[in-house]
Amino acid sequence: MAYRGWWVCVCWMVLIAGRCETIYPHCLDGIMMNVVLLDDDISPWSMTFVRSAVESAIQLDAELPLKQNLTANFLGLKTSLYSKKGCQSSTCEVVETLKNLTKTGQEGWVLLGPTCTHATFQMVDQEVGLKLLMPIISAGSFALSCDYKDNLTRILPPARKISTFFTKFWDFNNNIKPKWSTAFLYKKQENTEDCHDIYVSLSLSLSLSLSLSLSLSLSLYIYIYIYIYISHSLLFTDCAVFIVCGTPGDIVDLKNGTMEVDPSVVFILVDLYKLGAINLRSLQMNDYMAAYHDAVLLFGQVMRKIWSKPESELNHTEVVNINHFRNISFDGIAGHYKLDDHGDRDVNFSVIYTTTDNKYETLFIFNTVYNYTNIVNSKPSFIWGRHLPNDTPDQGVQNVIVIGLGVTVVVVATIAFIFYRQNRRERQVRKRWSHIHSDLITPLEYNERSLVSLKIDEDHRTNKSYMIRQGRYDKKIVILKELKHSDGNFNKRQRIELNSLLHIDYYNLTKFYGTVKYDHGVFGVFEYGERGSLRCVLNDNISYPEETFMDWEFKISVMYDIAKGMSYLHSSDIQVHGRLKSTNCVVDNRMVVKITGFGCNTILNPGRDLWTAPEHLRRQGISQKGDVYSFAIIAQEIVLRRKTFYTEAYSDRTEKMARVQYPMKITYFRPDLNFETAGEKELEVYMLIKICWDEDPERRPDFKKIESSLGKIFSNLHNQANESYMDNLIRRLQMYSRNLEHLVEERTALYKAERDRADCLNFMLLPRPVVRSLKETGIVEPELFEEVTVYFSDIVGFTTLCQYSTPMEVVDMLNDIYKGFDSILDHHDVYKVETIGDAYMVASGLPRRNGNRHAVDISRMALDILAFMGTFQLRHLPGLPVWIRIGMHSGPCAAGVVGIKMPRYCLFGDTVNTASSMESTGHPLRIHVSQPTISILQRTDCKFEYEKRGETFLKGKGTELTYWLTGETGEDYNLPTPPTAENCQRLQQDLAQMIQECLENRSLGSEVMEKRNTLSTRQRMVGRDGGEQGGEEEDNDDQPEYLHLATVNNFSTLL
Repeated sequence: MAYRGWWVCVCWMVLIAGRCETIYPHCLDGIMMNVVLLDDDISPWSMTFVRSAVESAIQLDAELPLKQNLTANFLGLKTSLYSKKGCQSSTCEVVETLKNLTKTGQEGWVLLGPTCTHATFQMVDQEVGLKLLMPIISAGSFALSCDYKDNLTRILPPARKISTFFTKFWDFNNNIKPKWSTAFLYKKQENTEDCHDIYVSLSLSLSLSLSLSLSLSLSLYIYIYIYIYISHSLLFTDCAVFIVCGTPGDIVDLKNGTMEVDPSVVFILVDLYKLGAINLRSLQMNDYMAAYHDAVLLFGQVMRKIWSKPESELNHTEVVNINHFRNISFDGIAGHYKLDDHGDRDVNFSVIYTTTDNKYETLFIFNTVYNYTNIVNSKPSFIWGRHLPNDTPDQGVQNVIVIGLGVTVVVVATIAFIFYRQNRRERQVRKRWSHIHSDLITPLEYNERSLVSLKIDEDHRTNKSYMIRQGRYDKKIVILKELKHSDGNFNKRQRIELNSLLHIDYYNLTKFYGTVKYDHGVFGVFEYGERGSLRCVLNDNISYPEETFMDWEFKISVMYDIAKGMSYLHSSDIQVHGRLKSTNCVVDNRMVVKITGFGCNTILNPGRDLWTAPEHLRRQGISQKGDVYSFAIIAQEIVLRRKTFYTEAYSDRTEKMARVQYPMKITYFRPDLNFETAGEKELEVYMLIKICWDEDPERRPDFKKIESSLGKIFSNLHNQANESYMDNLIRRLQMYSRNLEHLVEERTALYKAERDRADCLNFMLLPRPVVRSLKETGIVEPELFEEVTVYFSDIVGFTTLCQYSTPMEVVDMLNDIYKGFDSILDHHDVYKVETIGDAYMVASGLPRRNGNRHAVDISRMALDILAFMGTFQLRHLPGLPVWIRIGMHSGPCAAGVVGIKMPRYCLFGDTVNTASSMESTGHPLRIHVSQPTISILQRTDCKFEYEKRGETFLKGKGTELTYWLTGETGEDYNLPTPPTAENCQRLQQDLAQMIQECLENRSLGSEVMEKRNTLSTRQRMVGRDGGEQGGEEEDNDDQPEYLHLATVNNFSTLL
């Protein structure tokens, strides 16, 4: 028995502990409330607005005596990821939230929320609901589906109370109000949760006509109103009483945007929550915030009542007993609350009317407890008489209406038949299409092709793809846009679209003239924009400088032009652009932006680029909302004047498109906008751009709203500037004039620099007098010179050198030699005639005559050239000497410019031939001079040194006495030692083998040649046989100096 009693005691202890853990999950943590609401910034009952009110009520309740303080757990329902956001998607979220609370044991004592009928029904319905035992206090859940639920308390009057009011109030009659039996329920396409529930309840409770449905924009407002709209002006209904759920703004919309009094219209306002309205405005709370605030106070009052009992008398089931929330009264910041048997709030509805002086006064008060209507004002000042009108129009008026309607129907039917016949004829015309004859489009002159711009762009001059197809049609300049993937045989749908495009005629849209068919394709003929595309204008900072010509006001006007054009296009038969981008916006001569590239959607495929909306990157297509996104990208280009879709983080076009197409989960990739540094006027435009490129297409505004917004922004800018349109125009013309003057000065300086560069280049190709004559007259007359000196030189063994050299090495060799020669020519009064291969021709005494100085200058130049060749070294054959032959002759000569393309100043006469023969009969490293040249040198004061060579046979001249020029008295030219005639013959025999050995030595890298090799095969063999023994003797032999190759440690070193 003792053992048995001990076991029973243990079981009781376990049950007590289990009871505390099960029924009171937070016995030691205080009383808990779970606040479950939508978490968005749109609904007035969202967690964003209500949380602060609940926390304020908890602090207020903590000041009252209570065993434990109230605590709250805030759980937001996020529906942003659903296709239908808000209450319609709250069901799944609330079920998942309550499951998580059950798993973690945090159900709490009471649940506040969730306002949405969809979510509340899943919690309170006994058949399909979650069967929760905790009390639920909701400020909302107005629908009939939530009526008479055991655990639900509705702190705001539900739709059931409102429908009861209308039922009783329609039956009520006295000397002011007659009995009404009909009503017209004015519904909107878009309604809030509360108005929707009220409409459903009214339609089920009353016999109402639901045929009329108008679309009105319902703005968020602090109070919910029911309007009874009485009108005899709507003659198409049998009812004169209209019920509207909405805001005062909806009544303004019903009255066409005015609040002026109309005697034929009666408004009766039913204020659902009039009690405490003034306090709520001062506290900056809406009805839902106040309701949840007072719900916390109600729960605190119930808990104080329960915890005021001794613990021995407490029943653990009392906490979850809903009876504590039935037939109870309490006070809150929204007034006095009274809950009925089903936990729904009872209030007094105030019926307010419009007085003769356009004021609102209370006429009746309806008590929802007793369903009784009380008269407040027995002598109202009605604008239509002493009592309210009947609910149906007078019969006489109806007869007149019927007759009027009959006549109207006949007239309308006749007009419709006439229009049908005309439209039928037009439709038949639209099904036909003919191309413009190609002969009617003529090509433009070259000077007509350039854009109106002050910018000098070399890339556009050289880039052939930049040139667009242009022509002239009907005396107007047009552009031809290729219609790809079309052969010109359009189907029926394409012909209808082209005819619709042909009728588009608007100020901000380019005109379409038709199509033309050529052998290489089919082209659309469009109006031409003289200043090019908007992208070109934005890139041209010279013609359109920032902050002077293209200031903020101008940028707004550009966006305004685009918005107006797109607004017209969307309302036309074309309906959508599909390829809107800054390159498809052109600017005409008057700086008006016009949209092009629209239409032809049945012919051209939509593109994929940086302007394409993300939904069309994922799935190909076009839409009006996609055009709005493209407009936002263009607006960012206009504001920043940067490249398309500019971001500091990324520059690759493909990567940008990939990030737009596949966005991150948290943020969406968009171009940069400097919100941090934006001023007040820029911020408004930035916000408009941000809305236009929203990821959700439904949130983007249409172009009507964009046009209206930009129009207001432009007007505000103009009003702030405090100047008339004429003053603004004059100011812009002055800025453009000043900028133009600055550009003219800058262009003049650039022109002068370019002219000097061109002159320098011309002077390098032709003599200065010849260049001047060509610039002034375009021709150069041939001229005879009595006495000039002509110089010829060539390279000895040049053919053999070329045989063992690559073409590039030959070019480098000649370039190195002739650059040295040209630098010497700058110090003498000579003219370089031409170079042909290894031949180098120079003349003096022409085209400017210089007396006897021509022989002196040529002689000194020849000595300098010969001294230069004594130290010259080939880059690809280091160590191999290079020799030249030089010939000079003086005599008469004729000269003139030959040819038109690449003209050359050429010399003609026997003097030229003789000078060439002097060079060909000369020796290496020798200056061969004729007798006439020596005679001229002797007539001057200069003392030249020369040796008589003797009689020399010259081709065409016979035997002549010639000389070797060896130097000038008093000058040290450091000339190389010339070879003898015998050694010249050896050079011809051994040059090839010598080059081969030089190439072999070069391939050895850093190895040093053992001895200086000569051109003689015999001596080279002696060097090999002597080896180490005869090395010193061979270095000191009597071989001529010209046969010794230079000994170097590094073959790239030049002697």
